[in-house]
Amino acid sequence: MRIPSLLAALVLTGLSFAAVAQKSASQAIDEYRAMLADGNPAELFEAKGEDLWKQKRGPRNVSLEACDLGKGPGVVKGAFVELPRYFPDTGKMQDLETRIVSCMERLQGFNGAEIAKTPFGSGEMANVTALATWIASESRGLAFRVPQSHPMEREYYQVGKRLFFMRGGTHDFACASCHGEDGKRIRLQDLPNLTTKAGAQKAYTTWPAYRVSQGELRSFQWRLNDCFRQQRFPEVEYASDLVTALTLYLAKSANGGTYNAPAVKR
Repeated sequence: MRIPSLLAALVLTGLSFAAVAQKSASQAIDEYRAMLADGNPAELFEAKGEDLWKQKRGPRNVSLEACDLGKGPGVVKGAFVELPRYFPDTGKMQDLETRIVSCMERLQGFNGAEIAKTPFGSGEMANVTALATWIASESRGLAFRVPQSHPMEREYYQVGKRLFFMRGGTHDFACASCHGEDGKRIRLQDLPNLTTKAGAQKAYTTWPAYRVSQGELRSFQWRLNDCFRQQRFPEVEYASDLVTALTLYLAKSANGGTYNAPAVKR
């Protein structure tokens, strides 16, 4: 009679310790991020991005100050929380990075296709990331309100939603495999449930972000690129319609959430 009772007590004790350990790991990571936030290295990328916005560059030697991010030429504040969106001048759906490249091409004379082929963190791609970081930071404290007034915006949202749940690759993974349920973790990293408003708001509102383990500022397009790599999908093209559609689904799911980034990641 005593042995089963003792075993049951040991099992319950073990489960209690496991729960405490799991909670402590998550708390430790949050505390670590909070400590780093005081001197977030992303501020250096913000400063670089602001300088690049005003600097005369490219074959045409002009600045990006006439770039229209959706709120009129040169208006930066509040632009990021309303992207992706449809732009009449290009006839395309564009997120922040795609729009930046478009402006660099039209205004400054850069080759957009060449920028898209450049590895993350290198050459003009590094400049795009810095620009995106500064522009996004100018919407800090504002609520997301990604529009759905244009037919293409509604269409891309539905495509992005289907992409989120689409299984494929050598491991038959989907975005939802990791981010479709509550309570999932990979190693010590909590995985937000992006199918819920709370989960989408918690995750999407933190990018671009400084990745401590890599010592580098990473954009959201890089984040999606890395997700596809981890799913063993073929590498997605930078600034592709696929990336824009998936970004739109996640951004609209985060509507109402307050932007408070660039953040610090592990």
